[in-house]
Amino acid sequence: MKLAHLGVGLLAAALLAACSTPQTSPENADFVLVDKSDRTLTLLRDGKAIRTYTGLQFGAAPNGHKQFEGDERTPEGRYTIDTRNPLSAYHLSLRISYPNAADRAFAASRGRSPGGDIFIHGQPNALPVGRMPGDWTDGCIAVSNSEIEELWSAVADGTPIEIRP
Repeated sequence: MKLAHLGVGLLAAALLAACSTPQTSPENADFVLVDKSDRTLTLLRDGKAIRTYTGLQFGAAPNGHKQFEGDERTPEGRYTIDTRNPLSAYHLSLRISYPNAADRAFAASRGRSPGGDIFIHGQPNALPVGRMPGDWTDGCIAVSNSEIEELWSAVADGTPIEIRP
């Protein structure tokens, strides 16, 4: 009888794991390229595109490089994915290492804060289905919930990311 309970428990654990793991996951990327003008995010491996996501949503002021806290712009330049947040208010999120030293120096020279906490993330947890309309983040890059699940699986911490205008 104990073996039967153990078997049922293992089966339940396996089913739970299968349900929480994205079923379609691209191979691991070694570089992330975001093109703000095309609204695309491309995962690359060894210089070859392995998956492209379209229809990205940005900060409410999508044009130009983020310079200051509250400017609602999405940064441009080279950064890394430096950590992940499974308890994000936006489904899942991958943090971008903005601001870098140059960003901090520029903001400081103007007596301002460069801001921070820039992520690639899904839609708000409070949104029952679908996507928020338009550009709505405070400078982050928003994708659908299913897309952030794929990105979560395919992009490791430390992966370089380039965000182009």
